[in-house]
This record gives sequence, C-alpha cells and structure tokens, in this order.
Amino acid sequence: MATATPAAKAPPLAGVPLPLEIRVHGRGGQGGVTCAKLLACIYGELGLRVQTFGDYGSERAGAPVRAFTRVDTSPIANWNKVYRPHHLLVLDAGLLGDDVLDGAEPGALLLLNTARPPGAFGDRYAPFRFATLDATAVARRHGIGSTALVVVNTTIAGAYAKALGLPWEAVERGFAALGLEDDLGAAKEAWELVRVREPSAPRARPPAARIAPPPAPPVPGIAEQVEDLPTELQTGSWRTQAPRYRSHLAPCNASCPAGNDVVGFVQALARGGVEAAAKVLLRTQPLPSVCGRVCPAPCMSACNREAYDGAVNVRALERWIGDHAAAGVEPWERAAVPRSVAIAGSGPAGLAAAFVLARQGHRVTLLEREPRLGGVLRTGIPSYRLPHDVLDRDLERILALGVEARCGAVVDADGLRMLSEGHDAVVLAVGLPRPTGLDAPGLPLPGVVDGLRFLDDAKNGKSDRIPRLSGHVLVVGGGNTAVDCARTALRAGASRVTIAYRRGRKEMPAIAEEIDEALGEGVVLLTHRQPVRFHGAAAVTAVELAEVDLGEPDASGRRRPVVSDRKSLVACDAVLLAVGQGADLSLLPRGWEARDGRIHDGDRPTNVWLAGDVATWEGTVTHAVGHGRWVAACALAALEGREGPPRPFPARDEVVSPAHVRFGHFEVAPPQRVRHLPEERRRSFDEVNLGLAGPAEAARCFSCGSCTSCDTCLRYCPEGIIRRDGAGYVIDEAYCKGCGMCVAECPRRAMEMAADAAAR
Repeated sequence: MATATPAAKAPPLAGVPLPLEIRVHGRGGQGGVTCAKLLACIYGELGLRVQTFGDYGSERAGAPVRAFTRVDTSPIANWNKVYRPHHLLVLDAGLLGDDVLDGAEPGALLLLNTARPPGAFGDRYAPFRFATLDATAVARRHGIGSTALVVVNTTIAGAYAKALGLPWEAVERGFAALGLEDDLGAAKEAWELVRVREPSAPRARPPAARIAPPPAPPVPGIAEQVEDLPTELQTGSWRTQAPRYRSHLAPCNASCPAGNDVVGFVQALARGGVEAAAKVLLRTQPLPSVCGRVCPAPCMSACNREAYDGAVNVRALERWIGDHAAAGVEPWERAAVPRSVAIAGSGPAGLAAAFVLARQGHRVTLLEREPRLGGVLRTGIPSYRLPHDVLDRDLERILALGVEARCGAVVDADGLRMLSEGHDAVVLAVGLPRPTGLDAPGLPLPGVVDGLRFLDDAKNGKSDRIPRLSGHVLVVGGGNTAVDCARTALRAGASRVTIAYRRGRKEMPAIAEEIDEALGEGVVLLTHRQPVRFHGAAAVTAVELAEVDLGEPDASGRRRPVVSDRKSLVACDAVLLAVGQGADLSLLPRGWEARDGRIHDGDRPTNVWLAGDVATWEGTVTHAVGHGRWVAACALAALEGREGPPRPFPARDEVVSPAHVRFGHFEVAPPQRVRHLPEERRRSFDEVNLGLAGPAEAARCFSCGSCTSCDTCLRYCPEGIIRRDGAGYVIDEAYCKGCGMCVAECPRRAMEMAADAAAR
C-alpha cells in the first residue's frame, strides 16, 4: 500500500471524475503493479492525493494479477480494493471477460493491450470509452522486458495519459519519480498510437445464464496424496502465449558470403564426423580446402562466442573438412532438360558456377586462358598460403562431376559471340585482370613491378621473369595482394620490406590475420603515406611519400584520403605496386554492354552473365563463390522462363545476438590455436599455417538458433509438461501455463513465445 500527499490542493482535472478509482488487470511479470504506481505518480505530479497497491494472488509469471489506484483532492481513507472502477486497464487481451468488467458502469474507460482496433470488437464494449494499443509490440521494439516476457506497464501508462488528456510533462515527472526515464520513448510512442472509441448505446444482451457447478469430488486423506508433478491443473484461461520450437538465423550463417550453412557443417563435424560435415558443406562450397585457408572469415567476426571466450575458428574447421573428407561429391537430382553452359574464367566464381550446374546434370565447359585451372587462386595467392596440391584437390572434385576444361583458351569478342550462339548460357567470370596504376612521375622506371605479376611469377616458377630482389623493397597498397607481395618479397631475397598504405591499419582491406603474420615475419607497416614520385635513373632508387590526412567517408565507408604537402624520401631497391585491379570488358562485341550483372545487346538481354569480381568488385574468394552460385541459378531461371532467386540478405532482427545466448550454460573453453611453421619460414615457400591438430574445435559452437536437444527446456519447465519425442520435444499445451521459463532458459534461442490461439 502506498499513498502520497501533495504540497497544496490541486484543482480538478477536466474530464476526470474525482474521486477516481482505477483497476489494472495483468499477468505476473507484465508490470501491472508498477503500472498502477506510475498512474499514481503522474496524478501525484499534478498535485492530487493518490493511493496504490497490488493484489497478487498466485505470485508467478503468467498468473493473473490486479492492482488498484485511487485519486482524489482530499485525503483517501478507503483501504479496500477497487470494486467500482471508473477506469479499467487490461494488460493482456486473454484476461478480458465479464469478471474483468465487474463493477464498471457505462462510460467507464476501458484500455486494452491488443493489436486489434476498437472497431474490431463490435458492440460488446459499446457502453465503454474503449481504447486499444498494441503495447506488446511497442515494448518489444524498445527492448522492454525479455524475449520470453515483454513488460508493457510503461507503454500502457503512456497510452492512458493520452486517452485522459493528462499533460506529457506530468508523465515525464512521474516516470522520473520511479526511475523509469529510459522507458519514456516507448511511452511517447504509445501516446501517439493509442486509438479511442467513444461510448455509444449498447445493443440489448440477455444476461448470462448461471450454470450450477458440478458437485465437488471427495477430498482424499493426506495418506492418499501420492501423486507428484505434473500437476493435473489444466491451463484454462491463464495462458495467452505459448512456447514453440523455432530455428533462428545464426550470425555466422548470416555473414557468410558463400551462403554456407556454417552451424550445420560445424555441428555435423562435432556430432557425426568429417563425412557428415562434408555432406553439409559441399551443398554450397565447391572449394572447402581453398576457402579454409584464404577466406577472410566474416563468420568468425560475427560469432557470438567472441563475446564470451573467443570466436569458433570456423575457417580452420572448414579447412579440416576439405583436407580430410573423401574426394568425391554426390551429384544432385538431374535436371529434366540438361543445358549447355560455357564459363570463361576458372577462378572461384567460375568454379562455383560450374559446380552448381554440373551437379544438376548440365553440360559445362570451363575456359581458362592460363595453362592451368584456378585463375587468381593459381596465379595470385602465394604457395605458403595456398599450395598447388590443395587447389588441385578441390579442382578434382569439380572436374569429377563431368565438367570439361579447356586451358589456353583466350576468349575475344568474336569468340564470345560464338559461345553465346553455341550454348544456352555463357558465364563471364574473368575477374579484375587490369592493374590500377598510380599517377606519379617516374612510374615506368625499372624495378617498379606490378604486384600481381610478381606473385604469379614467384608462385609458378617463371624464374626468367622474377626480378632479383635484394635490399629494401617497398610495397604500395593495403589489400591482400599487398600483404602477399610483402611476404613473398622476403622469401625472394629482400632483406627488408615496408608496406606503404594511404589509410590506417584498421582501414586496410587485407585479412587481419595475414597482416599479423606479415608483421611477425618482420614486414614494416607505414600508414597514411601515398607515393607521389619515383626517383632513379637506370632503376628506381627511392620513393617520395606524402603524408595523408583522412577526410569524410567515401563510397566504401572508409574515410577519404587527402594527400598533404608533407613529404619524405624513402630509399628502396624495388617497388611492388598492389593498389588494386579493374575490370577489362574489351572482349565484349561492339554494341554489347554490362547492365545489372547481365550483358545486353542494345535493349535486348543476351544469354551472357557476369559472375564474381567483374560484377561485384568484392575482392574475396568467398564473395566470388557465393556470387558464382547465384549467377548460375539466375541463368537457369532465365532459360526456364521463371524469376531468378533473390540475393540472400537476411533480416537482421532475426539473427541471434549475444543477448539471446545464455552464456552461463556453457563452460569457458578458449579457441584451439592453429599450428605454424617456426620463424625460419620467412625464407621458405612451404605452407606457413598448418591448421588445427584435430576437429575438436567444432564442439565449441553454440549452435545459435538451432536446437541441440540439450534438455534445458525440459529441466527448467516448472510444470514438468515438456517431454522428449524422438529427436525433439513435445509440449503438453493442455497444461502449459505460458510462463516462458523454457524460452528464457534456452541457451541458444531455439524457442520463442508466440501468441496463444485462444488469445489471438
């Protein structure tokens, strides 16, 4: 019981009868008693005398709860419950019944938490001033309460104040008096959204017939009380929401550009071994051994376990599966009408498209201008990161599906037209072969070498083209190519290597772990520097570097570099340029142009599609794999006269966040570290990262959003009405009270509370 006495007598409020009696009906956990206190505080801030208290009954979540508030200009001496309310606030639509309306006269305010408008309730509540608001939705948008139980007291209070015409300033002061200022945003939204229907004459209704209750069964003696849970007390009208099992999107799955089921293959590895994991992974990933080495792993950056004891090393687990699973892959169900598709370019996008098409039984011809398949995987990634035999193992899996490969096949404009005429579809996955140059004097000097060409020469043994490196080598750029050039230069004879990058380290697009590896091998990182002149006579001897300031963000979201007048001269013996690559679409016939990822001949779309970096400019192997798969599906859809699949951009509000994970259910287990060659590796092209010693890291996966049959829901159910049913669970809805305990305790958000059918 709580009362408040104002400093001075307040004038009556227009439209508010005094003395005023308010009754709040809710369920345990919804905040009904606090709602009554809020109303008292608001009226108290208006200088009125108030009284408020609760009537709990069964003190548990979901049980009916009532609370009462009185308002007057004089001291309040009535200590009884409110039996003749002027205002009724119902926090749960499932409670609305004749018993809730007891004592309310026509014209009383009835405020109901429901998504339905007042007009949807017909004439039953016509005698009342009827107001409705979806307070649950408002509170959920503002994060008030928990996933299992949304607290609606403050939103209802805001709607009530608007319906009564109470001043907003009093609402603000009332919330402050209870320390609820953080909920004012929800109250303000409720203030704006509440809908009110004025009272009208009701239709005559016959009084409800009174039915005599059946005779009570005999009460057994205490010695006969031998039954324990589950209590045979059916739900009745208590429950307005019910738990259900539902998978939610894991952040690793949402973040994978290749579209892999990360949770699926990691859990399969933990439970069923490498072959079970490969079966899941190879549904979407044609290059598991490759991506397990060179992927930037956005899945790991998004991993919820990072907020606990370190992200799961998904990349290393993908590598383990690719390196240890059987070489073959089962084809999918064969297409009813096999198509003929030519793919120009055997980099990751082209290989992914070939993989998808061949598994469906289509005839695929893979065209590669180099002597061996692989594209940039073969020519642009050093062997200490991606050995040839690793790439070849993934390639063999794709070729075994019946893909025809033609190396040394250069496609020009005439050849592309012939491919288009001779095949049902053509996929151009030619990457970004054109180096992006610098506009700086002295650039043509000997010793200034294109970084991609240098990597190709070094990896593929073209000794006649490899420049003799010694002394100090300066690498210009901040992406993976720049880091690869720096580490390769050390292995090719340089005594010292410096990377000059025009932004800071956190803006570098290179994989963070690769930057760490380079620094560990002795590479020096010089940030906020831009070459403006190359010096030398017979060969480059120095580079003039200007300091760079960072301006406003550009289209990439990174701050735009602004070259200053502050300059310095850095002596060097060679320069490797790794400042980016661009597309080269000179192979398109006259009149053809790329538009929205497809080649058009004037206004007519052709059967030629772009895949990978040439279309997206994403620049990672994993993005190229995902885009290649998608383009293959689009091309087939166009051939079959149907709409292509949408790009998979998951709804972020469905993704499991760290707030949804019950960390206390998991033991602390830091990530297992991958093994590396010793420090002498900087002079060797042997693979540096040796991977994990075993697949035990898979057991660290939370399995966010997916049920693992951990029995937590079964153990925490206070009614004991959840039971196992095969691989899953069954909830006895006849006895479920809708308390939400199982949902609140689920460690990984594999459950949710849904509106019960009786309450909708």
